[in-house]
Amino acid sequence: MKPQDAPQGGPAAAVLPALGTLKQRACESVELNAELLSALSRDIWSRPELAYEEHQAHDTMTRFFSSGELPGAAWAVQPRYKLSTAFRAEWGTAAPQAEGPRALRVAFLCEYDALPGIGHACGHNLIAEVGAAAALGLKAALESLPQPAPTAVQITVLGTPAEEQGGGKIDLIKAGAFDGLDVVFMAHPSQENAAYLPDVAEHDVTVKYYGKASHAAAYPWEGVNALDAAVLAYNNLSVLRQQMKPTWRVHGVIKNGGVKPNIIPSYTELEFYLRAPSMKDLSVLIEKVENCFKSAALATGCKVEIKGGENDYYNVLPNNSLQKAYKENGKKLGIEFISEDCILNGLSGNFMPLTLVHEFNRLVSQRVLFK
Repeated sequence: MKPQDAPQGGPAAAVLPALGTLKQRACESVELNAELLSALSRDIWSRPELAYEEHQAHDTMTRFFSSGELPGAAWAVQPRYKLSTAFRAEWGTAAPQAEGPRALRVAFLCEYDALPGIGHACGHNLIAEVGAAAALGLKAALESLPQPAPTAVQITVLGTPAEEQGGGKIDLIKAGAFDGLDVVFMAHPSQENAAYLPDVAEHDVTVKYYGKASHAAAYPWEGVNALDAAVLAYNNLSVLRQQMKPTWRVHGVIKNGGVKPNIIPSYTELEFYLRAPSMKDLSVLIEKVENCFKSAALATGCKVEIKGGENDYYNVLPNNSLQKAYKENGKKLGIEFISEDCILNGLSGNFMPLTLVHEFNRLVSQRVLFK
């Protein structure tokens, strides 16, 4: 049955019988554009760029959505949107009537920043590819409907830089990039398939100790050893772990430990990530960890500077309706999902996915995307 052959009897009857056809059209679009999508991913993977420096990836993504090779109507592309390496691409169906309800606004996220030293080990090039593929699939499905479509739909693709450090999505939220969106989708590569992962709240902190340099052999008593403070802080955290909840995580590195062995270090620097299942737990953990840093300064006579990251990452709240729809459709495509126990017993990182569902009930009732 084609979309235009849907039986009469109200809006639901007109849309629901055609849903399988629309899903098939979305799958066909992804297959049709597979080579372009693969080339997009490989281009980003081959030229890894760090947070807020993804200029080549930005240009690759904007060229992709501006390309005449993509089927159907053109996308409206805004390069350097809100941030110098973010972008926005939009396409929408015509409203069924001038005074009808406002368009349903669906967005897909594309990440493309890399890690220092190991490139795209976290697979953000794949996030960019999947986000673009999903947007093309939905667009193709909607374009196959007789126009004007039963419901006006606006598709937005947001290029969201700086996931690995800095919080690019948080910057975009503050700048209003997500205002008015009804639901936002993003996929992250993993070794297993899951509709949801318990991604935790996270806080970055940089700690700097200031002491006094002195010759380590001739006049060690004249010095104030900043490296001792760093080592004590690290050991304090190791002792704290016995009283940490099993779901808390503290991990870090000493970024600067001094200059030469015969000079008592006057400056050291550490960087730590703190993770907990909720913002409430995270605030308790932050206080405990900061006390470890402060006590090390007190014991060694150093001054300490503790500076948190500009943006904390919030824990992800599950959306059961979206999870159910994702799994039902995924299983029809042959995807096998890990068990709920594996999901709940695992501890993931953070990748700032946004499940903005201000008007999710409207999305479900219109039955545009899922059965």
